[in-house]
Amino acid sequence: MMRATNATQLVDETPTHSAFLSEVLTGLAAGPRSISPRWFYDRRGSDLFEQITRLPEYYLARAEVAILTAHAAEMADVIGPARALIEFGSGSSTKTPLLISAIAPSLYVPIDISREFLMESAGKLGSAMPTLPILPVAADFMNGITLPLSVKSELRIGFFAGSTIGNMTVPVAVDFLRVTARTLGRGAKFLIGIDRIKDQGRLLAAYNDRQGVTAQFNLNLLHRINCELNGNIPLDGFRHVARWNDSHARIEMHLQAIRNVHFTISGRPFSIATGETIHTENSCKYGPRDARLLLRAGGWSPVAEWTDPEGLFALILAEN
Repeated sequence: MMRATNATQLVDETPTHSAFLSEVLTGLAAGPRSISPRWFYDRRGSDLFEQITRLPEYYLARAEVAILTAHAAEMADVIGPARALIEFGSGSSTKTPLLISAIAPSLYVPIDISREFLMESAGKLGSAMPTLPILPVAADFMNGITLPLSVKSELRIGFFAGSTIGNMTVPVAVDFLRVTARTLGRGAKFLIGIDRIKDQGRLLAAYNDRQGVTAQFNLNLLHRINCELNGNIPLDGFRHVARWNDSHARIEMHLQAIRNVHFTISGRPFSIATGETIHTENSCKYGPRDARLLLRAGGWSPVAEWTDPEGLFALILAEN
């Protein structure tokens, strides 16, 4: 099979400009105001998130790498013979080679919403692993995706790293898991990263780093709206806020107005008062039983679990 990392062979189902505009206008008119975190990931947003994963406060990426480094061979034994590896929200695919080296998949399908970032990452991985067929898919995996035809006859394993499922509310996460079960098919397996509940101070530090990279990442959403949706939002009128919501066991990210602001987006006017926020992201945290219950509700049966030495993070393997 030929390695496919060029743009002509890319499966492209990225969200449209009209979908972006519609969601932003609807979210800013709602009460409370909110914008989906999927719109963080233009090229600059993707670059900023990769910087976040390397910050000293951001324990998640280090913990997940530690788990894969220590246990990838054991994972391969449980996963079984070569399968097509489907990664949801692949980003830079920096952790993926640890898994690929252990399980030796028949092919690799990285899925990401940022088309430019996806193709660059797929190209780098293809250069490092020239015998591995790579079939990139540019899409929002939340809405279901069309897998490349060459995957149809393959056994499949899904990989959902980085606790991205924590960005979803529980009902949305359950819907996603059910859609993913249908996408991967009967007999598939799914390796999913889930962040654990822990000390609030450590959690808040991870989403409010001293270098201010997370703040830039959050504020870049407004910059993207201005650039792509003909907006004139005053970026200096907002600040990044990260909060712990104990009743929902989640970190919340908001953009808070530091003064009364008035702006338009594609000609539609908005006014936001001092102190009012735009809710941009959740990051739900789960205890061990909660995580397994979530997977079962989504149609997956947990079969194995691995954690880092401190128990900060977990990778759970499930099957359907």
